[in-house]
Amino acid sequence: MTKTVSALFAVAGFLATVPAIAADMRAEEARSFVVENLFSFTCFEGTSGEGRVHADGSVEGAIRLGGSGPTRYATLPPGTLRVRGESICAVIHGIPFEPCFDLNRTDARGFRGSLAGMSFASCQFIKQPSRPGMASTSVPLSIKPTAASNRQ
Repeated sequence: MTKTVSALFAVAGFLATVPAIAADMRAEEARSFVVENLFSFTCFEGTSGEGRVHADGSVEGAIRLGGSGPTRYATLPPGTLRVRGESICAVIHGIPFEPCFDLNRTDARGFRGSLAGMSFASCQFIKQPSRPGMASTSVPLSIKPTAASNRQ
C-alpha cells in the first residue's frame, strides 16, 4: 500500500509540473526564462541563429536568413522588445504596427515563438550554455589582427 501511495504522489507531482513546462508563457515567466540567456533558434522558413535578449529590451546575436548565405551579426536597440499586458511585442523602426508574439514553453530548455495569431510563422528556441563573448557584446568583434599580433 505504501509503494502505491508513493507512486501516486510521484505521478501527481509530475503531472502538476506538465502545464508549467508545455504551456503558454505569460509575460513575466517569459522574461525570467529568456532575458540574458543564450538561445539557438531555427525558424519555419529555414532562418537560424543564436542570440540573447537583454533586460533593456535590446537583442543581439548571429542570424542566417532563410538557411543559406552568410551568418551575420545583428543587433536591435534597447526598447525593441516590450511587455504589453501579458504579451511580448516588438517596436521595429519602419513597421507601422507592433507585432506581438505567442510563446509556448516546450520543455525545460526550450520554447516556441510565433507571431500572435499566426502559429505557422514560428521559431523553435533552445537554451544554450553561456559562453563568454558569444552574442554578449554591444559591437561586433573585429577579425583584424592587432598591432601586438603582427610582431614576429
